[in-house]
Amino acid sequence: MNPANHSQVTGFVLLGLSQIWEFRFLFFIVFSAVYLMTVTGNLLVVATVTSNSRLHTTMYFLLGNLSFLDACYSSITAPRMLADLLSGNPTISFGGCLTQLFFFHFIGGIKIFLLTVMAYDRYVAISQPLRYTLIMNKTVCGVLMAASWVGGFIHSAVQVALTTQLPFCGPDKLDNFYCDVPQLIKLACTDTFVLELLMVSNNGLVTLLCFLVLLGSYTGLLVMLRNHSREGRSKALSTCASHISVVILIFVPCIYIYARPFRALPTDKAVSVLYTMVTPMLNPAIYTLRNKEVIIAMKKLWRSQKFCLGSPEH
Repeated sequence: MNPANHSQVTGFVLLGLSQIWEFRFLFFIVFSAVYLMTVTGNLLVVATVTSNSRLHTTMYFLLGNLSFLDACYSSITAPRMLADLLSGNPTISFGGCLTQLFFFHFIGGIKIFLLTVMAYDRYVAISQPLRYTLIMNKTVCGVLMAASWVGGFIHSAVQVALTTQLPFCGPDKLDNFYCDVPQLIKLACTDTFVLELLMVSNNGLVTLLCFLVLLGSYTGLLVMLRNHSREGRSKALSTCASHISVVILIFVPCIYIYARPFRALPTDKAVSVLYTMVTPMLNPAIYTLRNKEVIIAMKKLWRSQKFCLGSPEH
């Protein structure tokens, strides 16, 4: 059904983070810096993994993909939020809202499935080290990556398909800085109880289930590490700690937002800022600060770029 046939609202007003100009300007300064660090940090990881042949392994291939997705994920909401902070009339068209909603859940869904693949990769590497390269070969890795993208697309398509069936006849004020399902559903001029149940099942319960599976798998990995050598255990613990930190940072806010009835709470916007802006910025630091190979590769990339840009003295 075409939403234009039963919706009078052609766009929405994004209320954003604050209506006070001084706060909005402060937020603009802070989140401009956050967004710049997010894109720079994640693309640096992608460039490092791509340029260094020693990092052409399954684990770093997946890490590079996660960094690429983080840069894209932040770019879905941050540029518009920054523009709206300085705008006197932050509005978004109905089509633009659905487009943002689609890509937000598309990239977010891929990230969730990718983190599951990364947990499986670490499980195989620790539980079956001698068969690791055979099990996690390039073909398997490519298939799992493609499955993550397909899963993200299906998840997002369901969100948009259900949302387009809703009639929007006013009000048109969206209490957030980007378009998302919980706020949109509350603006529909119809009973949305059944739809909310479907959305919570598709978003919250699936996310919660994946989170519990990931925690269980990493707990099993930590138990397995007791039988490894001290050096191998230390390296594996460092990698697992990084993965667990990222999993918690990504999943806990999503569970908070989507695994409950869509009712506005005072902390909703703060949590939204955390997982759309802050977490994508922290992920590169979490992975690189605990990984000597990545740090060494980054220094090598920096020296090579510095040499190429500079003129050698004679």
